[in-house]
Amino acid sequence: MHVTRLDIRNLRRFEEVSLAPGPGLNVLVGDNGAGKTSVLEALHLLGHGRSFRGRVREGLVREGAEALEVFAQWTEIGELPHGAAVRQAGLRHSGTAWTGKLDGQVVDRIGDICSAFAVVSFDPGSHALISGAAEHRRRYLDWGLFHVEQEFMPVWRRYTRALKQRNALLKRRVGADELAPWELELARFGERLSDFRREHLASLAPRLAELASDLVPAVGQLSVEYLAGWRESECSLADALLLARDRDLQAGFTSVGPHRADWRIGYGALPGRDALSRGQTKLVALSALLAQAGHHASVLGQWPVVALDDLPSELDRRHQARVLEFLVGSGAQVFVTGTEPPAGTPQGAGYVLFHVEQGRVGLAGS
Repeated sequence: MHVTRLDIRNLRRFEEVSLAPGPGLNVLVGDNGAGKTSVLEALHLLGHGRSFRGRVREGLVREGAEALEVFAQWTEIGELPHGAAVRQAGLRHSGTAWTGKLDGQVVDRIGDICSAFAVVSFDPGSHALISGAAEHRRRYLDWGLFHVEQEFMPVWRRYTRALKQRNALLKRRVGADELAPWELELARFGERLSDFRREHLASLAPRLAELASDLVPAVGQLSVEYLAGWRESECSLADALLLARDRDLQAGFTSVGPHRADWRIGYGALPGRDALSRGQTKLVALSALLAQAGHHASVLGQWPVVALDDLPSELDRRHQARVLEFLVGSGAQVFVTGTEPPAGTPQGAGYVLFHVEQGRVGLAGS
């Protein structure tokens, strides 16, 4: 998919800006604090329903404005005679309430926009995918499944609903008769959810290993392991819930299940508990995100938008060149921010250059 128009209103420093990005590499340069990252936040907001720097209510709406607005128009591979479909989405968000449209129709769920507008973002906080809490790694798997597996969301919703119900009952210290029906529901959909995640991780593993071998060869051959959130080698989820029932009644929450799942990476050249350096952590995280984007393209036939925030400060010149060469070769539309254009742009690969200054975005050249 290629964004052809992006309008942003009342997002952080931007009162109103409009961009016409190119189909390949788009570079946004400017001083620190000029608003470069805000352009990527606008893209991420349409693709994820939030900024990669926090929720909308956490300072995303411009001071003094009632709400922010983001509108995007893009092309994607379709069934039309000319081989491409033109789509559009708009979102107005006050931080507490939102309205949105997709292809001219009002949507009831923000997820409808997120499903249509796929964005993979790499930012200074992306290292948390590898070194942070398990929540980041579950969200990573679920984003991929959300886009490529039609049966995933109904299963995820049923599991989430059952989990909320069981937790509410646990807080009330109810008896087994009231808990049992929801535990059956949790077990049924939790097992399916776990299977989806495990299979998806397995499909990503070869791409992740290949990318990491190029970007961060010092860590050795990568392997991945899925951790279901209970001891599935010893018992079913239904049995695990039953065994944990007394403990959960005391704690007031469900302690086992896919909501506690995680996955981890093994590094062939780092035996035992040797830790990655911060730079290696960033590169492994970037490898995982690009593997996710590549898998998305292989299943759906088109790359998501790729947004790389402050790439020159996150990666050295050699790694910048490798990443850009890979992405330009893939045909993905890429947005890169920095105080200057990234190093090592592939030979013959032109780019659209935007200059960001004092809440304005202008076309600087190509």
